Amino acid sequence: MSIKGSVNPPGDKSISHRAGLFSLLATGTCRVSNFSPCADCASTLEAVSRLGGRVERQGEEVVLHGAAGKLVSAAVDCGNSGTTMRLLMGLLAGRPGSFTLDGDASLRRRPMSRVADPLMRMGAQVSTTDGRPPVTIEGAALNGQRHELAVASAQLKSALLLAGLQAQGETVVIEPHLSRDHTERLLTAMGADIAPADEGGWRVRPSALVLPPSLRVPGDVSAAAFMLVGAIITPGSEVTTLGVGLNPGRVGLISVLQRMGAKLTVTEEGRDPEPWGKVSAAYTPELKATEVLPQEIPLLVDEVPILALAATQAQGVTVMRSINELRIKESDRIAAIVTQLGALGARLWEEGEDLFIEGPAPLKPQGRYDSYGDHRIAMTLAIAGVLCGQTLEVADAACAGVSYPDFYRDLEALQQ
Repeated sequence: MSIKGSVNPPGDKSISHRAGLFSLLATGTCRVSNFSPCADCASTLEAVSRLGGRVERQGEEVVLHGAAGKLVSAAVDCGNSGTTMRLLMGLLAGRPGSFTLDGDASLRRRPMSRVADPLMRMGAQVSTTDGRPPVTIEGAALNGQRHELAVASAQLKSALLLAGLQAQGETVVIEPHLSRDHTERLLTAMGADIAPADEGGWRVRPSALVLPPSLRVPGDVSAAAFMLVGAIITPGSEVTTLGVGLNPGRVGLISVLQRMGAKLTVTEEGRDPEPWGKVSAAYTPELKATEVLPQEIPLLVDEVPILALAATQAQGVTVMRSINELRIKESDRIAAIVTQLGALGARLWEEGEDLFIEGPAPLKPQGRYDSYGDHRIAMTLAIAGVLCGQTLEVADAACAGVSYPDFYRDLEALQQ
């Protein structure tokens, strides 16, 4: 079984989340095309509506009407979306009102104190349930602070920058490594007083936001990654993903795959609102193992499961350093990768915060597999099935819809 052809991945989740949420603080109206259809971004739009924002569907466009910060107290169901909850914590901390943020069983297991604690140092009134959701927020006056983060996290950074927009004085956020900069780019486009800090990181001061009249969301490169890796590891395959975002903070996987010798071609075709273009990949029979360094992990954190699958077919031992952040995703992704790819015959193991994968290893399906309710594990197992030449039986495979609702349809259309 091979995969051939072209595919349009869904709109980028990260940009879609931010466009929706930032409209709560902004004035104006924005017509958004290619807004992500995934379940997580639907949770964001529902949250916007619950909090007093106005969202319209006009054909294939989402129309956002700025709420200018005039929000209503509400209980918000964030579903499975950690991005929705964490960004809202920062956004709501400085708004008048009482707010409760909750989610599904998976989201209730994810840590929120890493966001709540620095917000409280700014004067926010935030409480969690033993560090986890539900989260309650009483809007309060905030004071700008300098934050030096222990981990590179775009969600945490974004929450603090959103709080800083509403705080007295200047807020500075410093990370140990660079993370995705979608928030910084979009806030800049919306007129925020935000700029790189002299000591690295970003600083923000109180400022008003104005929605752009229109915004086209590029395709999600994290969704495209599954089809690209499928082509690289499956004989006879060649796939082109169209219109995908090429933000430098999101293409870490592409850089690592190129370092491994993968046949990949990247063609930039535009830069509005961020760099975007097409990425083509073809079967590469002689992939080489590599070492993924700690500073690279934030740039490919969502792609670690599918990169691990690629590494099972590479010559040598691939090492991914300092990936403990994966333990607090929708599942413990490190454990899921080791158990599920291991059950297929992969040779991989954990040592401390590092993951080791020895290849090439022939993968042979036997029995039933488990997604652990994690969309990226489900899609990784589906691509493993393509490599093995058969569809794997995977528990809760439908959870792929959290980020890529048409994943299985698009994959089937590519299969030869």
